[in-house]
Amino acid sequence: MSDFPIDNPFLESLGVRLTQWRDGYAELTMPIDGSKLNRQGVLQGGAIATMLDAAAGYAGIFAEPGQPPRHAFTLSLTTSYLDKGLGTTVTARGFLERAGHSIYFARGEAWVDGTLLIASAQGTFKYARRS
Repeated sequence: MSDFPIDNPFLESLGVRLTQWRDGYAELTMPIDGSKLNRQGVLQGGAIATMLDAAAGYAGIFAEPGQPPRHAFTLSLTTSYLDKGLGTTVTARGFLERAGHSIYFARGEAWVDGTLLIASAQGTFKYARRS
């Protein structure tokens, strides 16, 4: 399956790819390289939080082809770190839990090399008004 347009300059600068996206689900991948490591040589916690925030956020804004794009911003994100980010790729999976008219709730999981769960998050997001 080909990537979806991510339309986010910051994520693009990190090498993040939106590899799966459908109603209620988003999956993003990012290579783990030297530019994303902390002083201990493991994936920086902020990079993990960024991936979780993006995956959970994108899970709530999917729009069918031909529909206007949807946007949202994060109101809160609670992240739990479970293990070290040692590997070649981090994958963040976002799941829409509940959506209201203006706010939605989503959760995320961050996996290294598809086998080790290193972090999870729960977030609250607000749909941006269309201009």
